[in-house]
Amino acid sequence: MREHAMSTSSALNDNALNIDVPPASRDPRLYNDDLAPVPRAQRTWNGYSIFSMWMSDVHSVGGYTFAASLFLLGISGWQVLLALTVGILVVYVLMNWIGKPSVIHGIPFPVMARVSLGVMGANLAAIIRGVVGIVWYGVQTYFASKAVATLVLLFFPAAAALHDSSFLRLDLLGWLSFLAMWVFQLIIFQRGMETIRKFIDFCGPAVYLVMLALMGWILSQAGLSSLSLTLGGQVLSPGAQFQAMSSAVLLVVAYFAALLLNFGDFSRFAKSERQMKVGNFLGLPVNFLAFAIIIVIVTAGSSKVFGTMIMDPVAIVARIQNKVAVVIGSVTFIIATMGINIVANFVSPAYDIANLFPRHIDFKKGGLIASVLAVVVCPWIFVDSAKAITIFVSIFGAVLAPLYGVMMADYYLLRKQAIKAADLYTMSSDGAFYYDGGWNRNGLLALLASSVISIGWELCTQLFAVLPPNHFGWLIGALSGAVIYLLAMHSNHTAGA
Repeated sequence: MREHAMSTSSALNDNALNIDVPPASRDPRLYNDDLAPVPRAQRTWNGYSIFSMWMSDVHSVGGYTFAASLFLLGISGWQVLLALTVGILVVYVLMNWIGKPSVIHGIPFPVMARVSLGVMGANLAAIIRGVVGIVWYGVQTYFASKAVATLVLLFFPAAAALHDSSFLRLDLLGWLSFLAMWVFQLIIFQRGMETIRKFIDFCGPAVYLVMLALMGWILSQAGLSSLSLTLGGQVLSPGAQFQAMSSAVLLVVAYFAALLLNFGDFSRFAKSERQMKVGNFLGLPVNFLAFAIIIVIVTAGSSKVFGTMIMDPVAIVARIQNKVAVVIGSVTFIIATMGINIVANFVSPAYDIANLFPRHIDFKKGGLIASVLAVVVCPWIFVDSAKAITIFVSIFGAVLAPLYGVMMADYYLLRKQAIKAADLYTMSSDGAFYYDGGWNRNGLLALLASSVISIGWELCTQLFAVLPPNHFGWLIGALSGAVIYLLAMHSNHTAGA
């Protein structure tokens, strides 16, 4: 293998964000307008835009159901809240790390992946992230379609007969609601990133109003005793509680695993690194904690109001004997879930698919392909219960974690944040990221080995029960990816010296 070439350029600061790639460096196999660095003049995202993006990501039916499902680990309400708090603080730090290079150089995730995997090897990273994004896109569309079905049954009770017919494990009403949601999202998504920014600026705050109203209604029905319900109920030994809470913390990280890779798809539009960090702080620790408090109170209170703990907010809204409340709640959850689909599950696959064939596929075509594939995977199969959701989140987190470890170890520890943007778009053998024909074998080796470790761990703990149940796959995958990559690159550099 050719000796690893290190770029000598220094990282740019917030006052030098107007990046250009010389025409001579723009290989058509690697470059198009959507993958090119975003010029300073086109960066319109401020701290509020990032904050709103996170509100859209957090305030969804899937996000609510996931957080509520942590009760299934056997921990009490206050322990769930503590785990959510610690987990989101970890996510905040990790998100700032992954977002910084894209702010500095204006590049999306699949282009950033070229640094550690090579200009062609990054296609593998794009495929992995794209597949996960497509599946999640379908899952969130399915969650939103349940709210659509609730509205249909509210105004057309006879539609209940559609439950009698099913295809691929989804009844006819479910199919119609899912496809209606799919088309509605696609209309908005195809209008481009600026329309997306304006849409998510609206989504997040709207959901807060409904969730606060839902919490108020739960408290009015259950009384303040529902608050005490969130603080008691320890059912595990101290050691088991600690393990369960640790698993809950890492599940929070795994839930954000997709955006822990492609947050750069958004941070590249930020006006500065400071604006990104402000938006991240407000949108992650502050916003997530506020939403988590609401979730814990509503979930715990639902046990007293309805006699069973309900972890799906749409199901709670559907039980309220007020048509106006049901309509407002359902429509809001539909909007919220569209928001997270934009942030976490549409933009990244669109860029990832465009990265595979930049001469033929742009952002909009990539998004259309991702949308179609999201139907084909039949996403409802993966999340047919609250327990299935935690397993789904944990396994997909283990799949994506090695990529995060490899990329961050390369950028911060190996290159000391010094890369040259022009080298990301050239197939010249003189380019720093050409490696062996465009492939960094060390990066691919680290990715493969750490993926085997992390995915194997999750399979042994979640599906085969060979090891005690836990959700440490993301941590194991990220750390093993970073360590194996650094060792491989050091070994290669020593051999080539």
